[in-house]
Amino acid sequence: MKLNQITVGCLDYEESVAFYKSLNLTQIVDAPPRYARFETPTGETFSIHQVDAMGEPSTVVYFELDELDETVAALEAKGVQFESGPRDESWGWREARLRDPAGNPLCLFHAGKNRRFPAWHISSPEKAIGEYQ
Repeated sequence: MKLNQITVGCLDYEESVAFYKSLNLTQIVDAPPRYARFETPTGETFSIHQVDAMGEPSTVVYFELDELDETVAALEAKGVQFESGPRDESWGWREARLRDPAGNPLCLFHAGKNRRFPAWHISSPEKAIGEYQ
């Protein structure tokens, strides 16, 4: 299992996109007003997703696995409870969802090339360049 990405909630999609671009992250997915994904120079990914309010936990930690189904089965055999999955999602990932003891959401997933290069990937780096205002 490897830490793959962290997704945080945002209240204003455009403002958040501009802010993270100003930190020199390259935007690789643009799905306004709901979701954006960024990439660091070394290939890790960071995402934002629109939330209505910041009261509920809005940060999701993603762990990528090559053997998702087998790992979930082994964890369930140890008593780990999952909220969902493994299941195929419309964005091309296979995911299982659970929460840690404090209620923080976690996602175990396998995405292959769809992690960094989904069908809606921004192919031109020029599209991702912007400044925080």
